[in-house]
Amino acid sequence: MGIFEKGFERPSPIQEESIPIALTGRDILARAKNGTGKTAAFTIPILEKTDATKNIIQAVILVPTRELALQTAQVCKELGKHLGTQVMVTTGGTSLKDDIMRLHQTVHVVVATPGRLVDLAGKGVAKLSNVTMLAMDEADKLLAPEFEPVIAQVIDFCAKNRQILLYSATFPVTVKSFKDKWLRKPYVINLMEELTLKGITQYYAFVEERQKVHCLNTLFSKLQINQSMIFCNSVNRVELLARKITELGYSCFYIHAKMQQGDRNKVFHDFRAGSCRNLVSSDLFTRGIDIQSVNVVINFDFPKSGETYLHRVGRSGRFGHLGIAVNLVTYEDRFNLFRIEQELGTEIQQIPQNIDPAKYCR
Repeated sequence: MGIFEKGFERPSPIQEESIPIALTGRDILARAKNGTGKTAAFTIPILEKTDATKNIIQAVILVPTRELALQTAQVCKELGKHLGTQVMVTTGGTSLKDDIMRLHQTVHVVVATPGRLVDLAGKGVAKLSNVTMLAMDEADKLLAPEFEPVIAQVIDFCAKNRQILLYSATFPVTVKSFKDKWLRKPYVINLMEELTLKGITQYYAFVEERQKVHCLNTLFSKLQINQSMIFCNSVNRVELLARKITELGYSCFYIHAKMQQGDRNKVFHDFRAGSCRNLVSSDLFTRGIDIQSVNVVINFDFPKSGETYLHRVGRSGRFGHLGIAVNLVTYEDRFNLFRIEQELGTEIQQIPQNIDPAKYCR
């Protein structure tokens, strides 16, 4: 019922491959891009295998950022709504006291960032000895050198017969060494061929730096925007641009890494709830954030790397949704544009006078 109410009609490829394997109890190493339904691929088997009648923590989901933790916990709660499964989210930057109080009540699944969880487990507040399922999302980020010792601690707190589900968009060396050390005969899934840019029509407009705001204004007046995300390359530019957009008379929020966590949560929540049409963001916000109604992504500043481009543009047109991406490209950006096209094997076309609404409006 939870799956049905969430509006999922058929499993995406990553879900089809991982759910049956996860249910057998085998470790999984899955490589899949954002927007392919990764979150449900591990939350569904976790919820299925959790026994809501037992008052113990049975599963842990680790993610690298607070925003992703909140979003993943939300998916967990929605999918497990009719199971009586109690999901708790705990991340750094929030009140430790509240978490301790919450852990005195029933919790079956914990969604967490690693540092905070180790803190709670070390204090003996979060009892992880019955945790038989551990999922790690965005594992390439979680296994960065600064995180890895903490992850090892989390695993040591879990049950000896635990199952590990590892999901990552890229497989750097750290992921390989982690796999060799901790995973037992993992089932390997690789769905990287399915570019998240499917369903997204990409355009570029050659502009001078000083024409960018004017160009953006034109786009706003011409496009049928449900919701848009506009990316800048620096925190200062995010705030300046948000101010400019507001002066032009459009509703606009902004979000970046230097904001207080509470403010970030509020902006994310309000934008997601649809209380504002446009969101200006720095790259903090590109990974794994899924807002269904975003149908236009604008790179106000063109990104430097293919990976950043993919993560930004992969926001719109996520699994089964259509979207367009418009890149404002200056003379200096032209080599990056060409390089990213080659690297991602995709085509970024020159923007036409009129864009067919069928390409991005359902």
